Amino acid sequence: MKEIIAIVRMNKTGATKKALVDAGVAGFTAFKVMGRGQLVDDPAIVAERKAKMMALAGADEQDAEMLIDGFLDGHRLFPRRLFTILAHDEDADTIIEAIMAVNRTENGVGDGKIIVVPMLDAIRVRTGESGEEAV
Repeated sequence: MKEIIAIVRMNKTGATKKALVDAGVAGFTAFKVMGRGQLVDDPAIVAERKAKMMALAGADEQDAEMLIDGFLDGHRLFPRRLFTILAHDEDADTIIEAIMAVNRTENGVGDGKIIVVPMLDAIRVRTGESGEEAV
């Protein structure tokens, strides 16, 4: 048994849910979380992301620029969605591929993380089943 933890962009939540259902996942849990990944050192990528974010910001450019700089320099956290999925060992690769397929972008940064953890046990509260039967 495996626990698959996926941290994805907020705008990829719907696509991720659909991909999980299409992959045959019986159930999953999703949380709104805040976090950040590794800082991007490439000034060209940072400048491109800042320009795109400023174009979307609209109203008060000074406040928007301060927020955007905070995101890009690591002082602020990004909103993300965290999915937890319990899976049989033989289903884990299919689920991981489904998550990766819908979350990979051409942005070069921030597509998320997938963490796979072995599970010792699972128990279905309603029936008391444990182990593989509970997944």
